[in-house]
Amino acid sequence: MKFDLSIVGLGYVGLPLGLQFAKSGCRVLGLDIDPAKIQEIEEGRSYIRHIPAEDVAAQVKAGRFSASSDFSLVKQSEAVVICVPTPLNKNREPDLSYILRTGEAIAPYLKTEVGGRRSEDRGRRAEDGGRKKLVVLESTTYPGTTDEDLRKVLEKGSGLKAGADFHLAFSPEREDPGNPQSKVAEIPKVVGGLTPACLERAKELYGKAIKKLVPVSSTRAAEATKLMENIFRSVNIALVNELKIIYGSMGIDIWEVIEAAKTKPFGFMPFYPGPGLGGHCIPIDPFYLTWKAREYGHPTRFIELAGEINTAMPDHVVAKVGEALNSVGKPIKGSKILLLGLAYKADVDDDRESPSYILIEKLEALGAAVDYHDPYIPVICKTREHSQLAGKKSVLPSSLYDLFLIVTAHKDFKKYRFIDWNVPLVDTRNCVALGSRPAKYFTA
Repeated sequence: MKFDLSIVGLGYVGLPLGLQFAKSGCRVLGLDIDPAKIQEIEEGRSYIRHIPAEDVAAQVKAGRFSASSDFSLVKQSEAVVICVPTPLNKNREPDLSYILRTGEAIAPYLKTEVGGRRSEDRGRRAEDGGRKKLVVLESTTYPGTTDEDLRKVLEKGSGLKAGADFHLAFSPEREDPGNPQSKVAEIPKVVGGLTPACLERAKELYGKAIKKLVPVSSTRAAEATKLMENIFRSVNIALVNELKIIYGSMGIDIWEVIEAAKTKPFGFMPFYPGPGLGGHCIPIDPFYLTWKAREYGHPTRFIELAGEINTAMPDHVVAKVGEALNSVGKPIKGSKILLLGLAYKADVDDDRESPSYILIEKLEALGAAVDYHDPYIPVICKTREHSQLAGKKSVLPSSLYDLFLIVTAHKDFKKYRFIDWNVPLVDTRNCVALGSRPAKYFTA
């Protein structure tokens, strides 16, 4: 069987992207090393909350979407799109191991099979023996990853030359999980190629599924675009987090100020404070540029300062928890605390880099007994940084707790009448309505 493309990595980026291509009429192969994901797709189920199972089932039944862990099937694909994680290592430096291992896995299968299936390719076969494969990296990373690191691995493993024997491009993912207005086909897609021919081939691929393409001059320009988007968010979130603390000490409600400021029809874009950064992008991506900038001798003061402010927010929340417990004559040590919201953002089941984990650890280190409640994450799976919490299960709110701490603004929480439990509540998201707030209500 021939595929229009293979997508490596069937997570929060790869799965919706694959489904969009399938809905657009392409034959898509999803590749992943997790056998559980392969089985879920084969059986027409979804393992990501905001992706409907019926969408998966429909494309699998139509024969346009299939999944496998056999990377040799890449030889049957015209294109390969890489959507794997790019975390930081224990030293807070870029970890490209997922990208490089993927490159090593697909490299042996980049040779073009003579006599490809598309009739429109016949003219090309006479020139190059078949339709050249396209490799696109979507994982967020620093400028130079595609044309240096990934390119080297692909060329070494295949014996081919990028730009001559196969096409190479970068197109950053722009996923916004849980946002009903965020549809893959509607989000403009930035695309940069190693060569002009690589760019044209990448535009041809994405043009099948995405309505608007934004071509840029190189893979590095495309990589830098994604970093700029996320650094912009990180810096502005840090600014509003700092203002929250300053205004709070003055008795001013930052949420009221933001609502007033955003009525200005020009020159202002609202950002909202929180208990710390979460998700796979904002806490990580800025430091990819920080690391790379050192190679060129440039400091990244704004990025690093924003990182310091955002990283310190859990400590501010812990201090507010202490203040709230003190208001009823209790210390943190020995208190039972229920943390509401393990996901990093509202109404999703994505807990990557969630500040909730940091808060649990900090509060437990001070002697508190901490449980969590999240309607979308019934149990904590093994995480790389917080493995000691694996297996911990979500529990329901009750008056048995000494304090509630809201970390994620799930819609479910807005329905709760915290006033009925009558225990202190620390709300880091300003999501509890006035009529539901207990007497001891604190924002953080």
